[in-house]
Amino acid sequence: MAGLRLGPLLRYVDGSSATVWVEASRPCTAEVRCAGGGRGEARTFQIAGHHYALIPVTGLTPGTASAYEVLLDGTPVWPLPGSAFPPSEIRTPAEGDTVRVAFGSCRWAAPPAGEPDPVGPDALDTLDTLAARLAAQPGADRPDVLLLLGDQVYADETSKATRRWLAARRNLADPPGDQVADYEEYTHLYDESWLDPEIRWLLSTVPSCMIFDDHDVIDDWNTSEAWLADMRATPWWRERILSGLMSYWVHQHLGNLSPAELAADPVHLAVRATPDGTDALRAHAARADQEPAAVRWSYRRDFGRVRVLMLDTRAARVLDEGNRSMLDPGEAEWLRTQALDARGSYDHLLIGTSLPWLLPHLVHDAESWNAALCGGARGNRWARFGERLRQRADLEHWAAFPSSFEALTRLIAEMGAGPGAPASVLVLSGDVHHAYVAEPSWPAPDAPAAPDARVLQLTCSPVHNSVPRWIKLGFRFGWSGTGRALGRWFGRHGRGERPSIDWRRTGGPWFGNQLMTLTLHGRSARLRLDRARARRGGKARLETVAESALTP
Repeated sequence: MAGLRLGPLLRYVDGSSATVWVEASRPCTAEVRCAGGGRGEARTFQIAGHHYALIPVTGLTPGTASAYEVLLDGTPVWPLPGSAFPPSEIRTPAEGDTVRVAFGSCRWAAPPAGEPDPVGPDALDTLDTLAARLAAQPGADRPDVLLLLGDQVYADETSKATRRWLAARRNLADPPGDQVADYEEYTHLYDESWLDPEIRWLLSTVPSCMIFDDHDVIDDWNTSEAWLADMRATPWWRERILSGLMSYWVHQHLGNLSPAELAADPVHLAVRATPDGTDALRAHAARADQEPAAVRWSYRRDFGRVRVLMLDTRAARVLDEGNRSMLDPGEAEWLRTQALDARGSYDHLLIGTSLPWLLPHLVHDAESWNAALCGGARGNRWARFGERLRQRADLEHWAAFPSSFEALTRLIAEMGAGPGAPASVLVLSGDVHHAYVAEPSWPAPDAPAAPDARVLQLTCSPVHNSVPRWIKLGFRFGWSGTGRALGRWFGRHGRGERPSIDWRRTGGPWFGNQLMTLTLHGRSARLRLDRARARRGGKARLETVAESALTP
């Protein structure tokens, strides 16, 4: 009899349909039945001995909440027997509904029950944090979607429990040591993260959108052309990158697609057309590694009159030192088309990019200075120094790709101006282990005209990770006036052009395990930041740290 290994994860939801992801213990037919009448089924497909299904659910009614169950070969497997959680639900939006978007990044899996948590309470997974709050108050406002902006798993920074599991499987003295090496080890990371009872229930009842960042593969993934050449020279890298991309497609990317996109997706069709889809998916991952421009991981989702464009800022990079770009030309054109297509049909545009567009001024200037050095602005000796520094200091955000920074800046100004402009253009990011709000201005005479929309950089990180004291001190200094003055010195030394815009921090910096939530209704937008705080007795709860109106 087939059992439920992992999931269910509620992924896509619109007014009449949804998708639910599951992993089963053996080949079977996976089925979802909703109390309100909606249903769907799909045969599992096989990847590397594992059995998955993304079940399209149809027949749902807009503006309703329907409890659902999952069956494998006709046998109910979800909800789990004796579960303390309320039934998982599919809540479909109605026209004009308020849209609530919760987002964050960088989540280490919580340690096993009873073990101390070295990085403090998880914003998604402790008493009275998001999962527990929704379970205790089924009628409370809940996110309409959870945007996970990278580092859903850490392939290069494994937990003590995972290191013990790896040591029982192979010799950790051999590369890549206590990092994951292959597809099976990646599946263990997802098990560790998603089988946590609170997280499992949360992901079963709140739709989610996901995108990778570096730690989903390895720290500083695709930093530079030199970095990639070094990695490809190692004996273990090819299996690591193929396994990382394969597991990402299965566990994260597939659920980002709408039912219509899923039905037309050639990779999904290929893996389902054969008893074992491993070779088809491995060929897709190999193509994504060797020809990044041939595979698109970015995607669009619309939630009523809210448009979300989720960008791949890792695999889509052009790394040739003379032509560096955060997005390859096809990806950049896709972004432009999706941002400007049907402008006037949405009130808010959310650009999801794991790496912040607007950084603390010192960090931005240091990265653009480093890019100029690596490009040869001060000769070969400085270029070699710049490359070593780039890899050691993680200098690889938008600012490290100055032409891409300016292209995104121009596009944001264009999409936010003139007739049909949205009320807000909000760039949602994580990665940098603190949270802040930054607002740009367009002061230079040759800069793009200031947009009519409210433009903000909203950064929230981590959901559950460490924030050492040096990170706090470094980012506070990076936002300071002294840090800004030092950054200008870097700019003069690198002989690079100043950015065409300026920006100021209007909120934060906030540190800790945290989550931001946008509440969007009509042309109004509000932002709330909640932080997980430990209490006496080891308990923890989410506390609202900041709340503000972004648009009237």
